[in-house]
Amino acid sequence: MSHGIHTIDTGFVRPQFDAAYLMVEHGRGAFIDCGTNFGVPRMLNALQDAGLAPADVDWLILTHVHLDHAGGAGELMARLPHASLLVHPRGARHMVDPSQLWAGASAVYGESVMETTYGRLRPIPAERVVEAPDGHVVELAGRKLLCRDTPGHARHHLCVYDEQANVCFTGDTFGLSYREFDTANGPFVLPTTSPVQFDPDALHASIHRLIALKPEAMYLTHYGRVTDLERLAVDLHTQIDAMVAIAHAAQQSGGDATQRHELMKSALTDLYGTRARAHGWYGERAALLAILGMDIELNAQGLGVWLDNTQQRT
Repeated sequence: MSHGIHTIDTGFVRPQFDAAYLMVEHGRGAFIDCGTNFGVPRMLNALQDAGLAPADVDWLILTHVHLDHAGGAGELMARLPHASLLVHPRGARHMVDPSQLWAGASAVYGESVMETTYGRLRPIPAERVVEAPDGHVVELAGRKLLCRDTPGHARHHLCVYDEQANVCFTGDTFGLSYREFDTANGPFVLPTTSPVQFDPDALHASIHRLIALKPEAMYLTHYGRVTDLERLAVDLHTQIDAMVAIAHAAQQSGGDATQRHELMKSALTDLYGTRARAHGWYGERAALLAILGMDIELNAQGLGVWLDNTQQRT
């Protein structure tokens, strides 16, 4: 914990996979992201551990409305009597009426998996939802939190810059950095291109925008606090370009969509494995897939959607 910032493991998927954050300032609290419904007890326990009551929370701030970040927002807000929800203008309607979010995810995973993994999504009253356009400033007991529009992973993505601590809460914009890959060379990072709104040019620009704030650390949802930011930013830019090249190569292979997807998954696994070894991580391919298998699947899906959308525009 630093500058009143508490990291909360939401328990989604596995330990140290999905983080939310509690910020405490002069006895007032703000959550940043919240995980799924099943993470709500952990959020409330973190509040109690910090010496706060649910009535002491002023804000639940969402970086974006993907369900591993925001699925539990309705349930958590129902337990925070004085809190407002802050969200990107493009995501606000999905918090007031989450039926589209549920339908879209259910079409992919099935309703039974959705209920087991995320729980039913609870609507949030519109009067409790505040939209945060680029440049919007939130105050927590006088502590200023600046919201920056950061598309690339999703068009409804914002990041939060905390001037007092000189850190950013980055959701998925600054990639994924799992602690299992930490070595003497520091943290390892990779971009997330999960469906359905990956935009490489926008993601490059958003990363540049975060680095321009000159923070001393980034707080990632997946997972935790990282430093050595200039190096990590270069790593992200390099990999975004490499992943785009992988997508184009798979597209040009001439196979059908399933073959293209499998080619991308294999190439992404090779890319991350090669980079992890260069970083000083010497696990086997099976160990890499145990940690990154779901991300590789989702990244390949997102690249496929991006390819299809690009093709439709040309």
